[in-house]
Amino acid sequence: MKNLILVITTLFLFISCNETSVNSILVNNSSELLDAVKELKAGDEIVLKKGTYKDVEIKLIGEGTENNPIKLKAETPGEVFIEGASSLEISGDYLEVSGLFFRNGHSPKTNVIAFRTSPKEVANHSKVTNCVILDFNNLERDQDNLWVQLYGKHNEFSNSYLAGKTNGGPTLRVDLKGNQSIRNYHKIINNHFGPRPRKGGARGETIQLGSSFTSMSPSNTLIANNLFEECNGEVEIISSKTNFNIIKNNVFYKSEGSVVTRHGNYVTVDGNYFIGDGVNDQYGGIRIINTGHWVINNLFYKIKGKNFRSPIAIMNGIPKSPLNRYNQVTDVVVAYNTFVDSSSPWQFGVGTNIAQADVLPKSEIRSARPLRTEVVNNIIYNSEGDANPIIEHDKADGVTFANNIIDNNGVEVENNHGLITKDLTLTDIGSNLSVPTSGFDDVEVYKGYDFETITNDLLGNSREKANTIGAIAKAGDINLDLLDKSKYGADWFSNEVEAKETTTHTVANASELVSKLEAAESGDILSLNEGVYNISESLIVNKTITIQSKGNAEIVYAGAENTPAIELHPYGKLTVKNIKLKGTGSQQAFASLKKNMSNHFGLEVLDSEISNFNYALKVYKQSFSEEIIFKNTAISDCENGLELSEETNDRGDYNTEYLTVDNCKFTNVKQNVIDYYRGGYDESTIGGNLLVTNSTFTNSGAKEKNGMLLNHRGIVNVNINNNTFKNNKVQFVSILWGAKNNVQSNNTLINSGKIKTEENLKQTLMY
Repeated sequence: MKNLILVITTLFLFISCNETSVNSILVNNSSELLDAVKELKAGDEIVLKKGTYKDVEIKLIGEGTENNPIKLKAETPGEVFIEGASSLEISGDYLEVSGLFFRNGHSPKTNVIAFRTSPKEVANHSKVTNCVILDFNNLERDQDNLWVQLYGKHNEFSNSYLAGKTNGGPTLRVDLKGNQSIRNYHKIINNHFGPRPRKGGARGETIQLGSSFTSMSPSNTLIANNLFEECNGEVEIISSKTNFNIIKNNVFYKSEGSVVTRHGNYVTVDGNYFIGDGVNDQYGGIRIINTGHWVINNLFYKIKGKNFRSPIAIMNGIPKSPLNRYNQVTDVVVAYNTFVDSSSPWQFGVGTNIAQADVLPKSEIRSARPLRTEVVNNIIYNSEGDANPIIEHDKADGVTFANNIIDNNGVEVENNHGLITKDLTLTDIGSNLSVPTSGFDDVEVYKGYDFETITNDLLGNSREKANTIGAIAKAGDINLDLLDKSKYGADWFSNEVEAKETTTHTVANASELVSKLEAAESGDILSLNEGVYNISESLIVNKTITIQSKGNAEIVYAGAENTPAIELHPYGKLTVKNIKLKGTGSQQAFASLKKNMSNHFGLEVLDSEISNFNYALKVYKQSFSEEIIFKNTAISDCENGLELSEETNDRGDYNTEYLTVDNCKFTNVKQNVIDYYRGGYDESTIGGNLLVTNSTFTNSGAKEKNGMLLNHRGIVNVNINNNTFKNNKVQFVSILWGAKNNVQSNNTLINSGKIKTEENLKQTLMY
């Protein structure tokens, strides 16, 4: 049915600033809403009665005043559900929207919430607050859109919760196209940006400020007091691509990415918390490109990110760089920051690629080192010594180091750039955070140009009376509760979920397998009795489920050709354990949907056997799984093995973040034994992880057209070790990408070609 378009307009010539009357109109459905808006004036409000509004394109157009805004709000915040193919657009002045819950659907437009109704009709002095957008994804991963798009000036997006975006496009973007949106002074404050799953490629930022082609424009956007929790969409959590933005007092908690000054200049990154777990090397900090940025008063706690995701990554630039590439870093200040148990926290010349000059155009060579950059008044504390707290991928000869200290637990630092060694003690400051807050009063504070403008420390204490190095200028009793989620987001919503007790369902025959799979709740286990289960229709997995057997259970699939025995739908996360899965030669053992994979799937196959299929695994284009694991499993007599190679648009996309094959046996798999592809050269797609270990490959690859057993072109992280390759009629077992993290070790090759390393693989440029 064609979407119903709701247009709310207010037209008036003049209204007294002293008017305080409010006309409140309760709306029960879409038709009443259309009738209600006809006599609106500034100060009026439309109240949406609690319930579900489906397939609605809401347009709020009006002229409120500062004292009498026009409001659209939920009767009960959180109990007005916007579902189906729905969106919200606002334009005019002094408009407020609150209390809406977008779920169970997607936007029919390029955004879910837009602060404009046409290219020329934008919102100003307007606010969307206390709302939630949850899993409101387009049906296909390549159907890029935005959840929140800000235009105009002096607008606010606040106290809201956004989570679960899986398709391409930033979660929130500020656009500056047109003078009506430049120098916008927008506020993005007090929000909870909840988990954004890994996307498997670029275009997965949580916040993007502008674009390459507006990067010379002043934005003056404030991002403050937000919680970013597990924002893992891509390497950039916040991508600043405009000038004079302020990123202040935010908490980045276990988020796989960094705050990046990608384009544009004069960004202030002040007083933020970057919190990792001391293990995951994807949790990042701040990556610096371009001119004039100030990175001050930040705390980096157990951040283990490397290279692009290192706590402080200062990049090399491209000489005479175009707008959409990498400008040289100049005139940057990194001061008064504290680093606790964070690996190699200062990295310079990140992204240098001079060694790849023979496969890249000259316009891509990042050889311009940072200039006139000051790294001063910082503290590094390591409970376990780090021999390389400073890494120079290229010479840091344009960087001034002064008045920085380190407690490195007795480990010497050869390339120390004047680091002063101190013995420091950690102080508990709450939220499982411990930092050094004293023991360095005798270290002189470096005073650079305009340093007097750094008036406060991380906690808001004044530096004017008692200044010291590091993020915290004053000691004393500190009790932070940074991860109290009630401080952020919508006041009526929590993403805390009570753990559900797992239920195990015993299955005795094929009919029960189908019925109990359908009836089971997410997280349940289907335990198959010993026996043969003959099925002719695909088993549908659209939730988290385990299918296992203690005995000798065999699922025999006799369905139509090119259909899967087990079909993985959005949200379908399957674990198979101790199961024999057998086909008749023309089907797939496991496969994603061919289209409409609006959310991720997952697959783990343990202690099992797969035989007589066309494909052991077929992952279709635009499908994505964060992890696919085959362990202690035999795959035999299949035309194709594990096929994840349909993302051939060369935009940097791929079908899984982690593909793990451990202690498996591949026998008589004719082609695509492992075919895992990522195309498109761009350093923003630091992704794809292939681990093949302790496995045996025998008599496989005979029909492989390119003569290669393991195809993993473009995958950045590849580890092939402790495997045996025997009697595989191929030219190559693998061609590794030497310039990236592709390695092999302790493999035995018998009549199976060879493993070759090419230092530089030529890739299609994405831009």
